[in-house]
Amino acid sequence: MKTIGKLFLTLAVLAFVCTGAMAGTLEKVQKDGQLILGVSEGVAGFSAPDSNGRWAGFDVDMGRAVAAAVLKDPEAIKFVPLASKQKIVAVSSGQVDLSRGTTWTMKRDCKQGVDFTAVLFYDGQGFMVKKSLGVEKALDLDGGSVAVVSGTTSELNVADFARANGIKLETVVFESKKEAFNAYVAGRTDAFTTDVSQLASLRAGAANADQHIILPEVFSKEPLAPFVRHGDQQWKDLVTWILFGLIEAEEKGITQANVLEMKASSTDPLIQRMLGATGDTGSLLDLDNDWLVRAIQAVGNYGEMYDRNFGPKSALNIPRGYNNLWNKGGLIYAMPIR
Repeated sequence: MKTIGKLFLTLAVLAFVCTGAMAGTLEKVQKDGQLILGVSEGVAGFSAPDSNGRWAGFDVDMGRAVAAAVLKDPEAIKFVPLASKQKIVAVSSGQVDLSRGTTWTMKRDCKQGVDFTAVLFYDGQGFMVKKSLGVEKALDLDGGSVAVVSGTTSELNVADFARANGIKLETVVFESKKEAFNAYVAGRTDAFTTDVSQLASLRAGAANADQHIILPEVFSKEPLAPFVRHGDQQWKDLVTWILFGLIEAEEKGITQANVLEMKASSTDPLIQRMLGATGDTGSLLDLDNDWLVRAIQAVGNYGEMYDRNFGPKSALNIPRGYNNLWNKGGLIYAMPIR
């Protein structure tokens, strides 16, 4: 019995040590003085180098908000481009501290060593075809071929769509979105499929963009969320509440331009608490009370981020739709900061 007791004690100690070893991303980032951010290999609107080689996009802005809150420097980021099939392993293994938004699924959340934070962007999968194909709806693709990227949810979604609708689709799998898209453009497949936002992004950057159309059907739910290594609850909480703070800032009319004025003059108790004029929200994240002020100064509120990367003044011009605030007909909703 004593031997068994010692065995259980040893296992318990090992479990405690392993759990402790998994924690500490905040301390690591602060010690290193930089955030290692996993980004795409180049998807305009989400993460791609601009004409000056500076990374830009919605996912990049989220990373800069985290770096500003944690390190007081939104530029203290090392960007690591990752193919779709690499992004989960890169986070679970600790290669990167935070990864670009990806579809939050049961399998990924439960069995692949990562934890999702909160939804950054609501998306859905669709098809792109050339106008010359004469296809007006997805069911017209029956018997055709579709380019798809490996390591994504797209493969299963296409198979489910075809089976549910009694049609046949041949999927041709490629390692990266760029490779899949180029194969489609070259005529190797009849269609290309991925999230609708990325279809719009790739079309916008293509030669003769007006020759490609996105079919009207959206046939999957793709809630895109930043994710972190499983087991590091402190880091997960921090990233989650920075995102909620940016959303709440839009709802309260706090912008990149007026955040300091709002902190100094607002009499709204919630705004005072959010911006650190009262209360002590920073202690809940192991940060100081200006954590959200710095994040907003770096990238603006959620709406400003959206407009900059997807709005009418961007190359994509994607209507907000589901990505509008909950009180404006969308699904974007922050948990209470209190």
